[in-house]
Amino acid sequence: MLRAASLTATGSESEGLEDVEEFVGVNEGESSMSAERFRHVSDLMQIGNQAFRENRFEEAINCYSRANTVNPGDPAILSNRCAAYLRSPSASEHIPLSGLDPTIHAELALKDAEKVMNFQGDLAKSYILKANALILLEKYELARDVILSGLQIDPTSNPLKVLERTTACTIGSRDHGKPERTDDFDCTVCLKLLYEPITTPCGHTFCRSCLFQSMDRGNRCPLCRTVLFISPRTCATSVTLNSIIQKNFPEEYAERKLENDSLTNLGGDLMPLFVMDVVLPCQKFQLNIFEPRYRLMLESRRRFRILRNWDQDGYRVAEIEWVRDISQSEETRERGLQEMIGNAAGFARSWLRTAREAAQQRQDSIKLLELDKAESMMPTTRDPELFSFWLATLTKADAIRKIGTPLHERYK
Repeated sequence: MLRAASLTATGSESEGLEDVEEFVGVNEGESSMSAERFRHVSDLMQIGNQAFRENRFEEAINCYSRANTVNPGDPAILSNRCAAYLRSPSASEHIPLSGLDPTIHAELALKDAEKVMNFQGDLAKSYILKANALILLEKYELARDVILSGLQIDPTSNPLKVLERTTACTIGSRDHGKPERTDDFDCTVCLKLLYEPITTPCGHTFCRSCLFQSMDRGNRCPLCRTVLFISPRTCATSVTLNSIIQKNFPEEYAERKLENDSLTNLGGDLMPLFVMDVVLPCQKFQLNIFEPRYRLMLESRRRFRILRNWDQDGYRVAEIEWVRDISQSEETRERGLQEMIGNAAGFARSWLRTAREAAQQRQDSIKLLELDKAESMMPTTRDPELFSFWLATLTKADAIRKIGTPLHERYK
C-alpha cells in the first residue's frame, strides 16, 4: 500500500506500505480459473498497479474492483484495493477521489483489510492495513490494539513500531488536551467568549454588558427582536453556564475578565469627542439626530477638562478630568462680587434697551426677536455662575475668549 496516512492529523505516508502487490500465478495450477480468466485478472491488476503508482487512485480502484469481480476474495486484489482506498483527508484535498468522502473510503478499506486478515492473519501487512483504516476513522484505541497484535506476529516490524508510537502520542494528547473551543460559547453581539452570561426569556445568551448596552436604545433581544422585560437589577447571571466556561476555558475566561476590567476601570477617564463649536449655557446648538443610540452619546450631566487628546481609529479621543466651577459660597469671599453682579445686570439691561431702540429705528424685526429672546433667558443675579454664561452670550467675542476667563472675570 502506498498512500495510507499514519495519522489523520499528520497527513504523512504510512510506514512499510510503499507499493502494491503484483498478481502472480504461483498457484496457477491449483487455481480453478481458466487461463483466459487468469490473464484477464492479471491485466487488470497490472493496469491498476500502474494507475496506483501514478496516483490515479480512482482508476486503480475500478481496476481492482473489476478484478475482484472476476476472482473474488483474492488477498492480493483486496490488499491493493484497500491501499487505494486508504488516503488521508489532506492527501484527498490535492488528489481527490471522485464520489465518496474520505471517511467512506476508510470504511471500505477497513472491510477489505478485515477480509485480508481472514486469509493472511499471519502477515504483518494485514495488521498494517487494518490499523491505518482505523486511524483514518479516528478509532485510535482499536488501531493500537491491532498494532499490538501485529507486533506479536512480527516483533521486528518497523512500520508497526512507528504506528504504535504515533497512536500512543495521539491518544495521550487527546486525553490530556484542552477542550475544543466552539462558537457555542461565544456572544453573538461581541463575538467573544461569553463573560457573565445572561440567558433571556426568548432563549438567547449574551454577555451581561453586551445585552444591557444594546438595551439602552430599546428593550428588544439583539438576536430575535423579542420584547424583553428585564433590567440589570433583576436579571441574574447564568451560574451553570458561567461555571462550565470557567472550568473548560480558564485561560480564555481570564483574558475576557482582564479585558472587561480594563474597560470598566480604565485608570483615567476617556471620552470620545465630536468637535463642532463652543456652546455655553443658555446657548442652543441645532443638531438633527434621529437615532436613539446617537442621542445617548450626546447626553451629559457634568463638565470636564481635557488633559490630552489624540486620534484613535479615525476619531478624536480625550483623557479628561471632571471639574466643577467655584461654588457661590467660595466665590462670595471676594469683596464686591454681588455689587459687580448687580452692576453687570444693570449694564446688560441698559444695553438691551439701547439695542432694542436701535433695532426699532431700523425696523429690524429679526434683531428685535433675538433681543427679546435673550432678555427672556436672563437669569437671576442670585446665580452668578449662570448669569456669567448668559452675559457672555450677549457679546460678539471669540468663543475661546468666552470660556478662557474665570468666573469673576466674565463680568469685566
